[in-house]
Amino acid sequence: MPRHDTTLAFIGGGPRTAGVLERLGANAPELLTDPLTIHVVEPFQAGSGRIWRLDQDPGLMLNSMAGDVTMFTDSSVVCTGPTADGPDLAQWASAITAGTLDDAPELPHNLAVQAAALTRESFPTRQLHSAYLEWFFRRAVAALAPHATVTIHRDTAIELVAAGEDGHVVALAGGTQLRADAVVLAVGHTDARVHGRSAEFATFAARHGGFHAAPSYTTDVDYSALAPGQDVIVSGMGLAFVDLVVLLMEGRGGRFTDKDDGELAYVPSGREPRLWAGSRRGVPYHSKISTRLRGEAPGLAPFFTAAAVEQLLAEHHELDFRTHLWPLIAKDTAHAYYQELFTGSPARVRTNWADFSAAFGGLDWYSPARAELVAAAVPDRSLWLDFEALDQPLAGVVFTDSASIAEAVASHIAEDLKLRDGSENPETLALFLGLLRAYMNFASIVPAERLTAGSHAAVHGWWHGFFSYVDSGPPPHRLRQILALHRAGLLEFLGPDLTVTTEEASGLFVAAAARGVSGVKAAAFIEARLPAPTVANSANPVLASLHASGGGSEQHLLTADGTVSTGRLLVTETHQLVGSRGERHETLFAVGPGTSAWASGAFARPHSNAAPFRDNDALARLVLHTLAEKADLTLIGRTQS
Repeated sequence: MPRHDTTLAFIGGGPRTAGVLERLGANAPELLTDPLTIHVVEPFQAGSGRIWRLDQDPGLMLNSMAGDVTMFTDSSVVCTGPTADGPDLAQWASAITAGTLDDAPELPHNLAVQAAALTRESFPTRQLHSAYLEWFFRRAVAALAPHATVTIHRDTAIELVAAGEDGHVVALAGGTQLRADAVVLAVGHTDARVHGRSAEFATFAARHGGFHAAPSYTTDVDYSALAPGQDVIVSGMGLAFVDLVVLLMEGRGGRFTDKDDGELAYVPSGREPRLWAGSRRGVPYHSKISTRLRGEAPGLAPFFTAAAVEQLLAEHHELDFRTHLWPLIAKDTAHAYYQELFTGSPARVRTNWADFSAAFGGLDWYSPARAELVAAAVPDRSLWLDFEALDQPLAGVVFTDSASIAEAVASHIAEDLKLRDGSENPETLALFLGLLRAYMNFASIVPAERLTAGSHAAVHGWWHGFFSYVDSGPPPHRLRQILALHRAGLLEFLGPDLTVTTEEASGLFVAAAARGVSGVKAAAFIEARLPAPTVANSANPVLASLHASGGGSEQHLLTADGTVSTGRLLVTETHQLVGSRGERHETLFAVGPGTSAWASGAFARPHSNAAPFRDNDALARLVLHTLAEKADLTLIGRTQS
């Protein structure tokens, strides 16, 4: 019987797939001996996918500066395969404008104008980023020749089934069936069927003629039913909230103008609703940072290291995040923060960095002596790094009425902009870099199987949320716009600890926050966040089919309250799917935010030894090894038969 070509299928063709394809091409000369056929199934444009597609509101932007975005596994990345330097987003735009990029795409006029105006400190539009991602994808595909051919299917995968000796069959909505020896699921952020409390809200709104938007990708929700001037309760003040503000304000014809005092004024179109926003913290994510370091840049992590974690593992069967890992992360991040404060702003401290660093390194994070050391060396209390206050900035504020809540939130935003969008506090950038370093290194030095069940929840919950709140916030001008909208009376702040209930008698949603001081009733309610990971309630047909067949399963953790599901697709540390009976699928892989593996994005800062690039290289090499072994075994089996 003739041997069929070795075939690999990707379900999902966004930036994560593009990154893995690039790594397949880089490793192919070493590991690939026979031609490889690759299928990429993506209903949107390959390279950008759904989230980063060109066809979205032109006002939406990245929350990273152009010089901080690359898709290339550059020479800083510690991986087994060969590295490959290439232009970051800012360099790519500059090369297109200068005509020095050999394979430059032909950009639409509006994007060409954006590319020409882009600097390394600019926050690019998502549309321009989409063009960068699609260019990278095409480049990665071209580099696979002559080792592999790639076919792109502009279609939706609806089912993935085992096919015995022939591997797997991927069924597409258009009727095509793809046979594959191995499959990589890279479906990114997926929708969920409305369920749980959100389903109750949706039913309530439908019954009373109101409006409810369940957690979703903000730009895919139809908000046309919201009338001008209508009160709308908004739960969540993260990046989805920022996108919502853009769509409902500027997206409806309003505009911002500069004031003499440097602030912004909002000129409404008259079509905007009025938003009442609150959340657990009650404030938006921290602004991105525009300053530069003055002192010594943070180097390798001094405390949250592989050696330190190995020592903990030798002493404990399981590691607790709060008890064992957070003290190392906090100490590591604080070290980076104080290093910049002492070496970049020596006039603000009483001692030198060498002495402080030596004393700081010898103290446990929870030791009272650490706080005493900081107090003695840093006279300005506002410069003492307090993670609890950073996480809950309104915790100690006494609210008396709605005006006091508004003042507290607005003052917090203004202070955040002062610290992060000026040149006087570069220690905020060191804090950013310290947290980023710990976040990116976490998966490579902490074995997931040695974490306590509660720690899994803490890592994917609090730690990821805290990092996002501090390091993944919006551009500073978005926070200035939020303040302008508040002054214009179109955005009201409800404060922290928001709860939303329903009132059957009035048919309205009821919001309460700030320890009961604030509240509002409205017929419209938006849950401004992405859906939580869920396989059981996934709206993605492939994930739903895997759950129904038992080919894939949700991660479950044993806690003091019994076994609970995280909703995440269970995978091994090498991204192989685990079935409902606990079996590992050697040729089924899954990556991305909906899996139980630590998710660290699809693109990253240049020259940062970025975790997603290390991960992509390891996955690509494993896939190539697996396909080679399967091809050899299949050939032997068929010869003997």
